[in-house]
Amino acid sequence: MALTAPSRTAPLRARGDADGMAVASFVLGLIGLLLFNAVFGPCAIVLGTLALARETRRRGRALLGIALGIADVVLLIVLLTLNHSVFWQFGG
Repeated sequence: MALTAPSRTAPLRARGDADGMAVASFVLGLIGLLLFNAVFGPCAIVLGTLALARETRRRGRALLGIALGIADVVLLIVLLTLNHSVFWQFGG
């Protein structure tokens, strides 16, 4: 039985995936402030947490994604409490 050397590309690929998750978390959190905050908020929180767990190089974006995801969920709760609706309403 021959032993093989561990692959050097595996950690780099995992880190690249984590960087992509951090950026996706930020983008989903940002979009979630305006559209579909019930869906995009929790997704941003999960992706940001996974990116941090996989040691992303874009730690700031992952943290911003988590913060924006939390803001999305808080906004959803406020809209449900005040308007009994999940939609923004501009004007009278």
